[in-house]
Amino acid sequence: MLYRIVFLALVSFLTAGLLAEELTLKQTDIGYEVRIGDTLFAGYITDYEGAPIVYPIVGPTGKNMTRDFPMKRDYEPMQTDHPHQRSFWFAHGNINGLDFWNAFARPLAARHKIVHKRFAKAESDGQTAVLVVENDWIGNDQRLCRDVRTLRFFVAENRRIIDFDITVTAEQDKIVFGDTKEGTFGIRVPETLAVDRGQGGRVVNAEGAVNGGAWGKRSAWVDYHGLIDGEKVGITILNHPSSFRFPTYWHVRGYGLFAANPFGVRDFEIESQGGDRTVQQGAGELTLSKGESFTLRYRVLFHTSEADIAEAFKEYAKIP
Repeated sequence: MLYRIVFLALVSFLTAGLLAEELTLKQTDIGYEVRIGDTLFAGYITDYEGAPIVYPIVGPTGKNMTRDFPMKRDYEPMQTDHPHQRSFWFAHGNINGLDFWNAFARPLAARHKIVHKRFAKAESDGQTAVLVVENDWIGNDQRLCRDVRTLRFFVAENRRIIDFDITVTAEQDKIVFGDTKEGTFGIRVPETLAVDRGQGGRVVNAEGAVNGGAWGKRSAWVDYHGLIDGEKVGITILNHPSSFRFPTYWHVRGYGLFAANPFGVRDFEIESQGGDRTVQQGAGELTLSKGESFTLRYRVLFHTSEADIAEAFKEYAKIP
């Protein structure tokens, strides 16, 4: 209840006088759409080739803020690498040895799926739209774990914002989230935003490390910004202090992957610049007994200016 009071007060303050049209939820054959008046903000898809995703996501300039491939295949320029990196998603590359991260790019792993169970909540008060979704993680025809994810959509000044909280609970006697960089909360940025395209894309973290220097580092937040059709835009992911293993490691690449991953400790430390070469194999593993769980929390800002991100993190961190 305290979280709800603080959160609603913050949203009311941020949106006062700024949101002329209401946020609404519209149920579709494949999930829900979040709309600002008649304008699409985001779509929640319950099953895109074996897992839920958020797509599309329309930013404050009216442009899509994630890569359209593989959901669309008829546009230019189109990068077709890493087809499992689909807009905005959550998965992991090693759960009891099974790969949920790359499953949709590897036919032999197609039996590993995150299966939509139900919408526990779908409501909007005009300022904030909320989806609470339950899913089962199925590997080799067994339910390994389940998740409850809460997505809150709202608008503040020149930002469109999605809060993403997820609690994952073991459904077997022993569930091991393995130490791998392949995971977990991911966004694939639009092609023109990617650093490697050489069109002004740039990555920076809370400590000021840029581009490749931010890969494999722990940080409270990372920002990925650049130009889309000549307009400055960006995506910031904030990691809440109550999130498991805060501050998280970041699997953020110049080609456009933007992911937070608290499990890939050895991968990140061994491979990152200035990392600890003495870290042992499996240092990032998490073993859960049946009924045990962990919770991850992120806020994603889709913005037109990276100014005041540090302040935005402070505000986010105040939420219980």
